[in-house]
Amino acid sequence: MKSRVAVIKTKPDSVLEDYGKLLDMAGVREALDPGATIILKDNISWHFPYLSANTTPWQLEGTIRSLRGAGFRELVAVHNNTVVTDSEKGEKLNRLIPVYRKYNVEEKNNFLPEEIKWVRYAPQTRLFALDKIFPDGIDVPEYFIGKNIVHLPTMKTHIYTTTTGAMKNAFGGLLNSRRHYAHSWIHETLVDLLAIQKEIHPGIFAVMDGTVAGNGPGPRTMIPVETDFILASADQVAIDAVSAKMMGFDPLSIKYIRLAHEAGLGMGDPSRIEIVGEDIRGVNLHFFVGDNAASRVGDVLWFSPMRIFQKLFFRTPLVYAFVFGSFFYHDFLWWPTKGKRIQAGVRKRTKWGKLFTSYPEA
Repeated sequence: MKSRVAVIKTKPDSVLEDYGKLLDMAGVREALDPGATIILKDNISWHFPYLSANTTPWQLEGTIRSLRGAGFRELVAVHNNTVVTDSEKGEKLNRLIPVYRKYNVEEKNNFLPEEIKWVRYAPQTRLFALDKIFPDGIDVPEYFIGKNIVHLPTMKTHIYTTTTGAMKNAFGGLLNSRRHYAHSWIHETLVDLLAIQKEIHPGIFAVMDGTVAGNGPGPRTMIPVETDFILASADQVAIDAVSAKMMGFDPLSIKYIRLAHEAGLGMGDPSRIEIVGEDIRGVNLHFFVGDNAASRVGDVLWFSPMRIFQKLFFRTPLVYAFVFGSFFYHDFLWWPTKGKRIQAGVRKRTKWGKLFTSYPEA
């Protein structure tokens, strides 16, 4: 069956209803197992309320309403922390908590052992990198096994992977706090994670918000751009490929999309993807990636010949120096001097910023 991606151009007063149409056009009923719980995996790239970086409250609400309307009752949200992002703070500041409460969606944290147990998993498929990165074995959240998953990424660029979306969203949820070990092999890791997801989940689906998309050195220090697009698909490779093409990139030149396409895990060639809804043949947002202070350091440590010292830098207490550096740069330099002002402008001058302000605070 040909891979299908649904795309709709929306507006604030119809966005919740448009999400319902979107999921229906993308075949959500066929993609997910009606007898299995659905894990909602939102995307908190930054705990600060930065539109374009994080799952939006209307994306979350529209998806929940649509899933319930399609007959799926058992929805559970699973959150994860990273070394530089506080998911609990992010859920609060990005106004997602009131949406979960409004629809009685239970929330779990996969970094709390009393809520989510991690177990050793032996993938059936041949892996590109994860078995070498973690030679002692790969651990996954036990709770994920046997459940559907719905990813909620945003349309944005990424300093290390060019674009980020459905496939990258698994990097947080399916790997533990040692996921930074995998950055030098990030493209291969994303493909391995998709292969594992196909083994442990009876159904996988992605709902991407591009109402405010992120251009520049993402996934945090970006230029928010109003595009008004929302996308959905059961094919994680296809939705990332279509999103990449809309942003102005050649999908098959992006390594993680190409590798996943060649491995048969999805369709990365836009010419062979069925795109329903909006006619996007003329869409080219002319996005770019660029660099910031964090990416320049990362390029040296993860992708240059200096990578031979990774065990010293990232598997010893020295890692905390790099964690602090990233945290300090993003939270205490870039956010107060640039990010906060950018977002104030987005909230004041754009229709989506005003919609965000209309959602209740936690």
